[in-house]
Amino acid sequence: MKLLSFRAEGRALYGAVVGDGVVDLADRVGDRFPTLRAALAGGALPELDRIARGAPPDYALRDITYDPVIPAPDKILCIGLNYRTHAAEMARELPANPSVFARLHNTLVAHGDTLPRPRASTHFDFEGELAVIIGKGGRHIRAEDALKHVAGYSCFLDGSVRDFQKHSVTAGKNFPRTGPLGPWMTTSDEIPDPTTLTLVTRLNGTEVQRDTVDHLIYPIPTLIQYLSTITPLEPGDVIATGTPHGVGAGRTPPLWMKAGDVIEVDISGIGVLRNAVVDET
Repeated sequence: MKLLSFRAEGRALYGAVVGDGVVDLADRVGDRFPTLRAALAGGALPELDRIARGAPPDYALRDITYDPVIPAPDKILCIGLNYRTHAAEMARELPANPSVFARLHNTLVAHGDTLPRPRASTHFDFEGELAVIIGKGGRHIRAEDALKHVAGYSCFLDGSVRDFQKHSVTAGKNFPRTGPLGPWMTTSDEIPDPTTLTLVTRLNGTEVQRDTVDHLIYPIPTLIQYLSTITPLEPGDVIATGTPHGVGAGRTPPLWMKAGDVIEVDISGIGVLRNAVVDET
């Protein structure tokens, strides 16, 4: 099942993708689960699946406005340098533990929306990543139990302002609307083994990144164990698992995103996240 948050007829909704359409689940479950995050917290995925099966689409995908899959997660936790080849291209040592930073809610942007290059910099880089959406919260989660806490997987673009990142990772990763998330999440029952997924990033149709999730230095169960040791994970939390090699900063000359570019993150079994770059106004 592919679940998304979206807007239609002036309302914020969520639903299931069925072919080229969307089954509106928000209206069907009513006030019990007003958002997708609330549905995850309520353990409602089996109910949503039953409702979506055989239901006719209420909207065509072309007629909706996408929201980030989880528009307001409690936490957006990101992992740096989690592919050996990316650490090498950035001339960095492999981290002794997962390298964690956080993003603010206002950095999220939806599939199909514009991606503003900050006016403060021209060093705007792309990092395609697999995002993990937590379904069942917890603290001190064991690695062997970690995948049971995953609701699904989505595509993420970690738009990085490299010159600011040199003096502050938090600054370089938290310019507004630099983190596209979507277009939807594929539930974990359809992806029992995320290590089989292939991630491809394209800039203006040209492939710039390609790798498989089995090459993560710290795999998803290890990340969930580590992060849940630091802080309780909540339903709807987003974990961005890191980017492979091929980023703009690792090239000679560097390849920065600019106004007019189209950036795509394509992950097998999930879909394509696409955004057009514009200059910040």
